[in-house]
Amino acid sequence: MSLLLHLLLLAFFASSPLAVADQYRVTSFGAKPDGSTDSTQAFLAAWRHACGSASPATMYVPSGRFLVKNVEFQGPCSNVATTVLIDGTIVAPSDYSAMDGSKNWLMFEHVRGVKVLGGVLDGQGSRLWSCKSSGSGCPKGATSLEFSNSNDIEIGGLSSQDSQMFHIVINGCENVKVQGVKVSAPGNSPNTDGIHVQASTHVTILNSKIGTGDDCISVGPGTTNLWIETVACGPGHGISIGSLGKESDEAGVQNVTVRSATFFGTQNGVRIKTWGRPSNGFVRNVFFQNAFMTNVENPILIDQNYCPGESDCPNQSSGIRISDVTYQSIHGSSATEVGVRFDCSRTYPCTGIQMEDVKLTYRNHPAEASCINADGSASGFLQPSSCLKS
Repeated sequence: MSLLLHLLLLAFFASSPLAVADQYRVTSFGAKPDGSTDSTQAFLAAWRHACGSASPATMYVPSGRFLVKNVEFQGPCSNVATTVLIDGTIVAPSDYSAMDGSKNWLMFEHVRGVKVLGGVLDGQGSRLWSCKSSGSGCPKGATSLEFSNSNDIEIGGLSSQDSQMFHIVINGCENVKVQGVKVSAPGNSPNTDGIHVQASTHVTILNSKIGTGDDCISVGPGTTNLWIETVACGPGHGISIGSLGKESDEAGVQNVTVRSATFFGTQNGVRIKTWGRPSNGFVRNVFFQNAFMTNVENPILIDQNYCPGESDCPNQSSGIRISDVTYQSIHGSSATEVGVRFDCSRTYPCTGIQMEDVKLTYRNHPAEASCINADGSASGFLQPSSCLKS
């Protein structure tokens, strides 16, 4: 079922007399669409009614701007089909101190069968970004939307703009579908990852457009069976597995597919990044296919000496074991002379790297490739030529 049809059906049933008892408008609980009245408690009340309904229920946010502070929408619910339908804009406080140092703005936890459809989340993060750029003891900021320890989740047609920190986080979840999402923040906004997935399985991200100041999509420890398809990235730092190896005891990442992604002027294309320190983690069974790069720095990158800012770097050998990573049909232009860079661990070299049909140019000439401790094979047309050890 298409998202548009889904929304139309929701609107139809929400307007029918049979469903009135199971639709809970935030305005019925005191929320004001003026962008300045604190509507946090009204949103919580609407959620409690929808979540507590024994039959499928909808929490409805009509048009307008609703100011909401950090809030937790807790489950489990009495039903497994609760929809949060948003026609308006949910606005975070422009004064980041009003978040009381919370790590999350809108948090859903221990829920099943919840859908968040449509609407806009405005994180109003610019004041916090300015504070961070001045280096004056600022909080880390809040993720705009997080699902934690939840199953059977859908996020569709949602726009998230100017998050204080990450825009969308999927943490400790199973069976999640993210579709038709738009993420926007300036290219210089710090730590504003578009979608971050960690400790989760069977997550699908489809048909989304992400432009932000950090990774468009980042994949954290413990992620398995992740499918990403038809995602446009830029500005941003690319689609990244990692960073990994921050901790010595860390769950691995496996079975990740990225298909039909496009990158425009990003700092990286498809990247795997790990810290240069001992760790028992791993990355395996990763498939990058049909990616197109336009003026991208580091279109293909494995960096096992990751250290942003180049200060207090561990300068050890990465313990993350990387194996069975395929790059197939990766085309476009590199903004750096080296378009393919594999900088792998000296203790555990990358193994099973496969390159097939890769064509990358730099200033209308073939890009170059660089390999350190990288073993694998190559086939088909390759530009640059493979530097992998066979």
